[in-house]
Amino acid sequence: MFTPYIHFKGHCREAMETYQSIFGGELTISTYGDMPDMASPEMGLDRVMHAALMSPEAGNLMASDFPANFEGDDQKAMSVSVELKSAKRAEEIYEALKTEDGVIMPFGPTFFSPGMGMTKDRFGTHWIIMTTPAA
Repeated sequence: MFTPYIHFKGHCREAMETYQSIFGGELTISTYGDMPDMASPEMGLDRVMHAALMSPEAGNLMASDFPANFEGDDQKAMSVSVELKSAKRAEEIYEALKTEDGVIMPFGPTFFSPGMGMTKDRFGTHWIIMTTPAA
């Protein structure tokens, strides 16, 4: 089983709390300041070292902030794909994640899914939200 792990430049907590409000589940967050004997102010002690969202509906999503002194790239060529049981619920999630200028593919039926859409959210994360066809 793969678990997406996405990286942010200082807004991981806000992103993961938003995702928890959309997908539900349990969210745990540890900061660089929580690291015993390893924390340094250059890292940005309030930045997220590790966050884990465990959603019964959508699965697991993990994330962190890059340390403040690290020049990392946000998730440019990666999408988080979520497969849901209901097209109605998939569209609700798509609508909660999308921004006006982030729509890549509007949500709707395709030849392989009763409902599918692609968007980039306000945190820079690309999403593929879909449902499986009825048996």
